[in-house]
Amino acid sequence: MTTHLTAREAERRLYVLTVTRWFPVGLVVGVMILVQTSRGLSIAEAATVFSITGLTTFLLELPTSGFADAVGRRPVYLAAAALNVVAGVAFFLADSFLTFAIAGVLTGAFRALDSGPLEAWFVDTVHVETPGADVDRQLSRSGTYLGAAIAVGALVSGGLIWWDPAARLGHPGHALDLAVGVFAALNVVHLVASALLVHEPGTVGASRRERFAEALREGRRSPAVIADGLRLLGRNKVLLAIVGVELFWSVGMIVFESLMPLRLEELLGSAQEAGSLMGAVAAAGWGIFAAGSWLAGVASGRLGVARAAMLGRVLNAVGAVVMGLVAGPLALVAAYLFTYSMHGMNGPPHAALLHREAESRNRSTVLSMNSMVAFLAFAIAAPLVGAFADHAGLQVAMVTASAWSLLGVLLYVPARRKERERPPVPEPSVVA
Repeated sequence: MTTHLTAREAERRLYVLTVTRWFPVGLVVGVMILVQTSRGLSIAEAATVFSITGLTTFLLELPTSGFADAVGRRPVYLAAAALNVVAGVAFFLADSFLTFAIAGVLTGAFRALDSGPLEAWFVDTVHVETPGADVDRQLSRSGTYLGAAIAVGALVSGGLIWWDPAARLGHPGHALDLAVGVFAALNVVHLVASALLVHEPGTVGASRRERFAEALREGRRSPAVIADGLRLLGRNKVLLAIVGVELFWSVGMIVFESLMPLRLEELLGSAQEAGSLMGAVAAAGWGIFAAGSWLAGVASGRLGVARAAMLGRVLNAVGAVVMGLVAGPLALVAAYLFTYSMHGMNGPPHAALLHREAESRNRSTVLSMNSMVAFLAFAIAAPLVGAFADHAGLQVAMVTASAWSLLGVLLYVPARRKERERPPVPEPSVVA
């Protein structure tokens, strides 16, 4: 018999599981493309693996969204954690495009299953003790732990790659493999922690079989949900333009998230040196991203939400262009940090513009459509940009993709026009 968790106990477990989930990601977030190219994949093939992961998540996200409600948060979360172990081992062993593609599919399926159950479990557990309690403060702290876990993981990854203990012991291998191996091993730690810490609160109402049948029905409704979203976009031209920004934004992300480590390797002349430096760079990037998000609030207050979004999009794209033009590693890192800060600055006003066009009855649909367009745009563009980099060179591909990203600012113009006609809205009162 399981003793019910208090809200405070559930909160502590949320933070622990957030760290065990995301710390391993930090180990590979900045070096995975270097791992793939060091094992013989071309840039286009490596980018296609990322595309496969995103496309798998896109296809499974809606069909799996009701499963946690149907069969319980714990079994779905444990299934996701187990699949993450398999995906980590698959990446560690992969040595060809096919095996990396299989690992990418497994990772995409894991992300689809992992999306939501932990947070839903936490909220359900808190509400058993305090029905209807707000948990925004705890979820905000969880986000802080997430960012810190990735940043620390990236620093540890860089240290491991620089240290390369196998080579120091006379067993030369590839230093990047160590980071992937530790990543795979720590996914097992997360699985064990999930099994020990996640206990389902009691449920009432429909039986589990009935709820599972409802989840299957919801999964079959996925095409209808997408069709409803498309009809909504067709009726609201301002919303269509805002969502369309993702067609440009996602291409820019390929430059500063996927091609950055390869350009650093090109400048340093060694994948190991690039991998060790990317740890510190990625950690700093997450910190500067948070600073950019704070700056977004300042810019929105002074310039307006639409102008803040436009400014962030322009500066992010210009920073990515500079990343493709610079000729030294220090200048590349500086341009990367600036670009990542503007990535953080563009996000909040973009989300605010989406919420302006949404209503309570369709808010989730609007957010899902924006996310799905981003997934699809990245999935389609990544292999194309990778193939272009293979044939024209990294710098040309980076500059071209960044210039394309810059054009996205034009799609904020309808929102800016509507903002000028919008009556002043009072700020929400702050409770001391």
